[in-house]
Amino acid sequence: MTDAASPNPPEAGSSRETPAPRKAGTAREATLNHALDGTGTPRMPLAESRVLAADAYGRLGLPSWRRSGFWTTSLGQLDLDALETRTHAPDSTLPKFLAGAPAAGVLIQRDGSVVHVRLNDGLAERGVILCSLEDAAQNHPQLFERYYLRRLQLDRHKLEAASAAFWSGGAFLYVPPDLQLAEPFQIVYEISQGGTAQYAHTLAIVDRGSEIRLREYGLAGDTEGDSLHAGQFELYLENGARCRLAQLVDWGTGPVHDVSTSVVEVARDGYCHWLPALLGGALVHHHDEIAIAGPGADMAFRGLFFAERHEHLDVFAVDLHETGPSGGDVHWRGAASGESRASFEGLIKINQGAQQSHTYLQFHSMLLSADAELDAIPSVLVGADDVSASHGGTVGELDEELIFYMQTRGLTRPQAVRVIVEGFFEPLIVQLDDPALEQLIRERIGAKLAGAADDIERYALAR
Repeated sequence: MTDAASPNPPEAGSSRETPAPRKAGTAREATLNHALDGTGTPRMPLAESRVLAADAYGRLGLPSWRRSGFWTTSLGQLDLDALETRTHAPDSTLPKFLAGAPAAGVLIQRDGSVVHVRLNDGLAERGVILCSLEDAAQNHPQLFERYYLRRLQLDRHKLEAASAAFWSGGAFLYVPPDLQLAEPFQIVYEISQGGTAQYAHTLAIVDRGSEIRLREYGLAGDTEGDSLHAGQFELYLENGARCRLAQLVDWGTGPVHDVSTSVVEVARDGYCHWLPALLGGALVHHHDEIAIAGPGADMAFRGLFFAERHEHLDVFAVDLHETGPSGGDVHWRGAASGESRASFEGLIKINQGAQQSHTYLQFHSMLLSADAELDAIPSVLVGADDVSASHGGTVGELDEELIFYMQTRGLTRPQAVRVIVEGFFEPLIVQLDDPALEQLIRERIGAKLAGAADDIERYALAR
């Protein structure tokens, strides 16, 4: 039988076998595996890794990601050569929302410089380290070399290579064994003006039996001119360690492009509650990955986003189980207004041998404009046979009957819309168990709703 797919069919009498038909979904599986390909970089000196990353940066083009077959996330128009990595003098001024807020420690990076580091009294004597990543590489080389880039790549795409090659400042946190801290560590990355390239890297390690809260922020005002935040984040929880991690991204209304990769590794009997809140940026592409790396580990991976105006948001969220028994629960919610585009791709991947892994992925979305686009792409790759893994999702619009009911009870229409949308996100926000951060997120969602009020009203009238 002739292989019609082959450019050179075998001659009569050939012993060559006909290839088996490609299994449905094989191409999709290959694409997903490529996105996770080669997790981790071999240990090497920092100077060597920077050279390899710079080489990758020079030979790779700007990345483009295809989503759902209909549209792409592309940075082809971004002129990297026009951007600068600016430095700043030390500055103890805190962002308004952190002033007076409880914190175990604070680190602030403005553009390319760490401008402020503060660790609560007594924590250094107990073995806690909070410093710039540059200082950690020089003063704590054993810890740095053991964990740095353990789950991150140098060369998956040009901007990951740029971050690994060119990062400056950076944040390093180490918490020693058997230490429980109620107050959070606060890490802030600020972009101060347009035309900035910020290459950022956070490395956090929570040693066995310890429990902490960690907050990371990406912030900018209403800047003019293209800017770039190419960030990498890695958190390692050792045996029995626990962390409540939250990341808030709000790049304002300026043309900030954010291409970031975050990985969390949870070892034996560890636990992580992780909530990224993506609430502003002209183009935001996040690869967020949590890996269950030890038996008995568990996690709750939450996330929310709100895209408005012409914002472009692309999220790839990975729930990876490398061993079992293990647990997982992924729950994201998103909204889109104006002419924004938002894509959420969620992947559950259970490796061979990760028996008795149990996880569920759900995504719920709300369209607030006829011109907005919002896609959800769930996938499951399972290599073990004693597991439970499933996914579900919904797409909704504002309920006019519910709005009318609220108006009969004295609310104005804008007030009713705000109550409904805020209520949509509230089940995730309250899980932060952090009143100050919860209020900050609610205020930002309220501001985005106010800005989208005309779009929401036009959408309602057109239906």
